[in-house]
Amino acid sequence: MYQMFQSRFAEIYDLLMRSRAKDYDTESAQVERVVRARNPNASSLLDVACGTGLHLRSFAERFDRAVGFDQSKDMLSVAQGHIAGLETRSGDMRHFDLGETFDVITCMFAVPLLQSVAELESMISCFLRHLNPNGVLVIEPWHNPEQFIPGYISSDLITDGPRKVYRVSHSMHHPDGKDRVHMVVHYVDTDPESGMQYLTETCDMTLFTREHYEATFAKVGCVAEHVQLQPFERGLWVAQRA
Repeated sequence: MYQMFQSRFAEIYDLLMRSRAKDYDTESAQVERVVRARNPNASSLLDVACGTGLHLRSFAERFDRAVGFDQSKDMLSVAQGHIAGLETRSGDMRHFDLGETFDVITCMFAVPLLQSVAELESMISCFLRHLNPNGVLVIEPWHNPEQFIPGYISSDLITDGPRKVYRVSHSMHHPDGKDRVHMVVHYVDTDPESGMQYLTETCDMTLFTREHYEATFAKVGCVAEHVQLQPFERGLWVAQRA
């Protein structure tokens, strides 16, 4: 998982993700569509690794009850600032026990943070234990090993009034193998009052293949399909209990 430095990261992460050309409302509407096709009466949703709640804001308008789950309490605090009355839970998405179940469990763009196929299996098994009968899992995947570009550099300039945040990242294959990625990210956070702060983040991620997902879903007792759906560049995995 992320090896972080300050709670300030949650605020910067929120600014970054809101600055990108990503239509969270359209994505959430598409998730609702695939859910309703399988469970028309779904009313409760748990958004795992919800971050600062950017999808969750729209989910909360589409389902009677939407709960945010994240390991970072700082992220959840920002999410609560976006969504009045938001219920949140904190824990590790690989193994948690909330003592309740949901009609829908989503995990949007967080799977690469897992470190192995064993952790993917643990996470999906945990999701199943929190799923109601006829419940639906929706998981957004990341790149597979063939899609990853070693040495990839990404950069962003985020403007929030007089405040500017510069972000640059560099990603390489991890020494453990070509299905693993090591990313280093640098931030320069500047504003007129507090001046300039320099922050560094490192994270190791996994490039899961289609076969990894298929084998894992089958092993834990799911019927799953990979749905190609705009605007999701890498589609969605949609699963239910076998």
